[in-house]
Amino acid sequence: MEKQLDEQKIENQIYKNGDSLTSFDDFREFLSGKVKLGERLGMDEEQLANSAQKVADYLAAKEPPKNSEERLLQELWNVGTEEEQHKLAHMLVRLVQQS
Repeated sequence: MEKQLDEQKIENQIYKNGDSLTSFDDFREFLSGKVKLGERLGMDEEQLANSAQKVADYLAAKEPPKNSEERLLQELWNVGTEEEQHKLAHMLVRLVQQS
């Protein structure tokens, strides 16, 4: 039930933003906003990466990439082990924190 609820929340956020995620810069801005919100809520980097991993799992399974950068991320995600995916989630969090 919790996994389904998480997927529903993720899906609502993705569709709420709709076409705003058509460019990679828009994707980074969207992710940056979510990371900043998480930081304001007191989440540490591990918690942010866990959340990013859930979103990436959803996107890789259910959303077609909207640009070549998202396609690359999706393909890397799909070939990675769970440990590699978690590291990639950390890297994505740090990427938008430094922007």
